[in-house]
Parts: sequence; C-alpha cells; structure tokens
Amino acid sequence: MDHMEYTYLGRTGLSVSRLCLGTMNFGSQTDEAASHAIMDEALDQGINFFDTANTYGGAAGKGRTEEIIGSWLAKGGNRRERTVLATKLYGATGDWPNEGKLSALNVRRAIDASLRRLQTDYVDLYQFHHIDRATPWEELWQACETLVAQGKVLYFGSSNFAGWHLAVAQAEAAKRNFLGLVSEQSLYNLISREVELEVLPSAQAHGIGVIPWSPLASGLLGGAVRKQRDGKRRYSDRATAELNKRRDQLGTYEDFADKLGHEPGDLALAWLLHQPAVTAPIIGPRTAAHLEGALKALQIRLSDDDLAALDEIFPGYRTAPEHYAW
Repeated sequence: MDHMEYTYLGRTGLSVSRLCLGTMNFGSQTDEAASHAIMDEALDQGINFFDTANTYGGAAGKGRTEEIIGSWLAKGGNRRERTVLATKLYGATGDWPNEGKLSALNVRRAIDASLRRLQTDYVDLYQFHHIDRATPWEELWQACETLVAQGKVLYFGSSNFAGWHLAVAQAEAAKRNFLGLVSEQSLYNLISREVELEVLPSAQAHGIGVIPWSPLASGLLGGAVRKQRDGKRRYSDRATAELNKRRDQLGTYEDFADKLGHEPGDLALAWLLHQPAVTAPIIGPRTAAHLEGALKALQIRLSDDDLAALDEIFPGYRTAPEHYAW
C-alpha cells in the first residue's frame, strides 16, 4: 500500500487513489466471490475509489453489480469507511415513465434504490451517467441539494458531458451557492482524445476532476496485436474491425512500449496519469491478476521525449479554438 498515490478529487478536499476500481464486470463476467476478492485486494493495495452504476449487471440484471458491492460492504471490517463509493443514475431501470434520466422524481427514486442495493446509507459521489437535455438545471440541482441535506450524497459528478455542459452546470450551481460538479467521467485514452478540445479545458477551469473510462480502449492498447497473433485473446467483432484498421499504429505502439520496457496496457495508463486534468483512470479488472498489472502504471515516469513520441503515434488535439483557428 506504500506505493499508492492519492490526489484530491477536483477542487474538493476528498482524497482518492490515482487508480479508480471500475466494477462493470461484477455480476456479468465476474461472480460474487471473485468480485469480493478483487475489492479486498484493491483496498489492500491502497485503492480507495470504487466506481459503479445503477444499471450495471449485464445478463445478471440491472442493479446486480450494486448488490454485489452491497454484500461486500455488509461484511464489515471497515470496508465502507475505507471506500470512497461512486455510483451513477440516468439509465432506465424499467420501462415505465420516470424510471430513468435526471428528473427530480427519478433522482429521489434512483438514490433510494441504489442505497438499498449497496446496503449503505450514503454514497460519496453520485454521478449523472449522461446529460439529460430535458431536465433543467434548477430542477436537478434542487433535487441534489435535498440529497445532501438528507445525508444521502456528499458530492456530485457528471459522465459523458460536453465542455459547455460542465460550464452551464457550474454557473447554475453557483447561483444557488451550491458546490455543483466535482468530477467528470469521460472516454479518454491514447486512441480517443477528443476531450482534449473542450472537455478537459472546461474541467480544469472549473475545478472538476477527470476520471477517464476505457483507458485501454476496450483492450486495443493492452497489446492487442501481439495477443491476437499469439491467439491469447479473442476480440468482439467491433474491436476486431478497429484492430485491423489500426494494426500498424498499434504495432508501432507495442514496439515503443517494448523499447521502454513496459507492458502496453501499463504504458497507456501511465500516459493518462501524466495528463494534467486527470484524477484517476478507471481500471475494470475481471480477475485479481488484472488488478496487479494495473498497479505497475503508477511507477512509470515518462519523459517529455516519451510523451512526444506517443503524440506522434496517436496524434491528439490542441485546446479549442486554437486547434482549428488562430
């Protein structure tokens, strides 16, 4: 645990580990016992930041992932006290009106349902899984203020928001003397760098910590060319098509990782940790061994030359509007 690094989540005083444990595989690909073992191992390694959502569970059913976390928390041993617990709402949990999105009604129902599954009386970070273009901010922030007053939620975050959504959210919160957003969970990795245009600058300006999801681009940055060649991993049709399209680029990347003496996946995580707006990439291990590998990324220090070489392989974006105008 002595090698774990911590940072503050956005502009808050909340300390979180530089890696965030993603639980999307729990219940769908990883059974309850194995999921519990991964969470215990994460705490042992100093990871205190766990991310989930009310719709995770795959074939096991929406909400199953939260239930697995709940049964783990119920074991006691200070598990709840040691964990900064983040979940999300937005996705529909049923087919009746108001069983999804961000209306005040769904906010009230969704948090109570999540707390019941998680077997806890509060979540540390409650995240809007997507922008809801129909719900006005005054409705959403009023509903959130109620949750804070009730002691059910401490902080709020967004996910998959555009840069201007972050700006409007903060302006509307400021009118109410409310803290507003403290984090934004975005798709961000060496292959998908669009957030560099507007989301990252907006997040930095507003003191919002960025939590990248899919840091390995669904495994493409985890040594995909080599693994496919050696028959070690099969990819979905979509990932295979992307792999074929990017074979040369990914091959160059894997060679560069070799040259530096790192596993490709560890290098991809380390690159994110070197980006100024990033709080903690989300790692989604299916096994305890996957977790072990990700921790190596924390030890990697990249020079300016290394970072420039990665930009050559995977060109990024300059901040807007300079990227496309003077």
